[in-house]
Amino acid sequence: MMDKTKINETLRRNVTELSKQTEREVSMMPATVAPLPSVDMVKRIVALVKNIIFPDYFEKRQPDEAIRSYHIGVAMEELVKLLTKQIAHGLQFCEHCEGERTKDQVYGEAENKALAFIDALPEIKRLLYTDVQAMFDNDPAAPNYGEVIFCYPSMNTMTHYRVAHKLYQLEVPVIPRIITELAHSKTGIDIHPGAQIGEYFAIDHGTGVVIGETTIIGNHVTLYQGVTLGAKSFKYDENGNMLNIPRHPILEDHVTVYSNASILGRITIGHDSVIGGNIWITHSVPPHSRIQQSKAVDVAFQDGAGI
Repeated sequence: MMDKTKINETLRRNVTELSKQTEREVSMMPATVAPLPSVDMVKRIVALVKNIIFPDYFEKRQPDEAIRSYHIGVAMEELVKLLTKQIAHGLQFCEHCEGERTKDQVYGEAENKALAFIDALPEIKRLLYTDVQAMFDNDPAAPNYGEVIFCYPSMNTMTHYRVAHKLYQLEVPVIPRIITELAHSKTGIDIHPGAQIGEYFAIDHGTGVVIGETTIIGNHVTLYQGVTLGAKSFKYDENGNMLNIPRHPILEDHVTVYSNASILGRITIGHDSVIGGNIWITHSVPPHSRIQQSKAVDVAFQDGAGI
């Protein structure tokens, strides 16, 4: 039988303890008491962008252009309202903003950023459709474009990334990272919103792909599962703080990187190169390179030797 007195006392004691703000907790929170961004609302923002860019896939199909325009308009009106509010909440994390600002000033800045994002939607749409084409062209298992848009984890990730990258360019704090981490947790593909990725980008399978913040990827690039475009080492200032400087690779146009390859540091993979699987690269390679691992040595063992 449950001892209610013991339970209540345990709950009261821990509620009291956990309600106290520790010095570390206070130091990690924004100085303001404004609401924080809502992950659920950020999810809704991405869903609205999907409805606008792929209207025939994620909403009821509307072949009539006038009706289609109406539904896109409704979605866009909701998008700008939600985006303005969430950006305003995120701006309290702004590290380079100087001085105190009024609520009207914060919301004015947030609205300007939201409208700049709306203006970028046609270009985001164009880029995403090049990604659909690239993924379809690179995968003989794709029977049609619809399956790529509906089902491919790489397409879901790229939608999140393209949205997040634009917000990152607009210097919106926190929100871009929330967006890419939503895709990361769902697909296993980790792309920092600061990475620069060109058009016609394809990721086959995708699980385990990591693309760091300062990575630059050209056009018509294909990655396979498990590829890491990461940093080799970090540099520090005189106080021992890590410096946020370019530290990830540059992949030029028409590069293919096969599964589980690791390309590390600020190096350049020249255009039209192919990087084989399970390769570890920390130096630049010229255009038209073919990098592959050495052939395995075939050695016979007897009586457990070599184990």
